[in-house]
Amino acid sequence: MGTNRLSAKDIKRSWHLIDAKGKILGRLATEVARLLMGKNKASFVPYLDVGDYVVITNAAKIEVSGKKATQKKYVRHSGYPSGLRVETYDKLIETKPEKILRHAIAGMLPKTKIGKTMLKKLFVFKDENHNFQKQLGN
Repeated sequence: MGTNRLSAKDIKRSWHLIDAKGKILGRLATEVARLLMGKNKASFVPYLDVGDYVVITNAAKIEVSGKKATQKKYVRHSGYPSGLRVETYDKLIETKPEKILRHAIAGMLPKTKIGKTMLKKLFVFKDENHNFQKQLGN
């Protein structure tokens, strides 16, 4: 009596379209990370990428609760002296709203090679225009 082992050729992927308009950033990020990892499937195994493709629209209309809109900061460093760059949520939502969602979701995925391949299945768009109509079946 053997066990059922999932291989890469047995993985079936589907496409999900999520509208971010009016949704809370963290709650949406957990939902999307779960879909990208494939934790919603009965065939989930942690050593394979069994997740689905996710297309997020209206990223510019995502919301945060409390005072995070004015107080939340995104910090990065170039590695050079005085290379610290700090951007606030308010400024980033106007210029690059896709970056906010991608950053939140990437923080919830594994920090391995598999996590990087999971993140490649995420497509974020500022407004409702996207080029995945054929894959979504619309």
